Amino acid sequence: MSQAEDHAGTRRDFLYYATAGAGAVATGAAVWTLVDQMNPSADVQALSSIFVDVSGVEVGTQLTVKWRGKPVFIRRRTEKEIEEGRAVQLSDLVDTNAENKNLAPTAEATDENRTLDEAGEWLVMIGVCTHLGCVPLGNNAGDFDGWFCPCHGSHYDTAGRIRRGPAPRNLDIPLAAFTDDTTIKLG
Repeated sequence: MSQAEDHAGTRRDFLYYATAGAGAVATGAAVWTLVDQMNPSADVQALSSIFVDVSGVEVGTQLTVKWRGKPVFIRRRTEKEIEEGRAVQLSDLVDTNAENKNLAPTAEATDENRTLDEAGEWLVMIGVCTHLGCVPLGNNAGDFDGWFCPCHGSHYDTAGRIRRGPAPRNLDIPLAAFTDDTTIKLG
């Protein structure tokens, strides 16, 4: 093989590799653009977690806020409501499992597992009936002094657990935590 033929082969190989490399970079740029456009927009990311000032919530009252398009009940329970919630036996409940993969994980639907603080004063729940998505009435409504969904007759107790009616699950508990004495972070 002459030196000219050997030189032409290496130049051809270089052109093949350069073309393949440029094609791979162009394909990667196109795929990245398609994947990146599927990320949530800035306004959606801003709503993924919110801070709620609860300094004005008195004992025995409830604040309702909108988070991720759903109402969230933030209730500051009375001693009577806490005692009623803690007196319930798990065997009396329709739904004893409080675990939900999209929400705060808990093992059992005890009152202690459903409240935000150890004293049990603060209860934060998504205010959507687990039967057909209605918004239950609060402020000691229903047969168990908790929440009542008048659409189909679901009764929830003071800890938001289903006690009677067609709802299959307890009211869901979102990820929530106190960031200071008067602010709760949802999400």
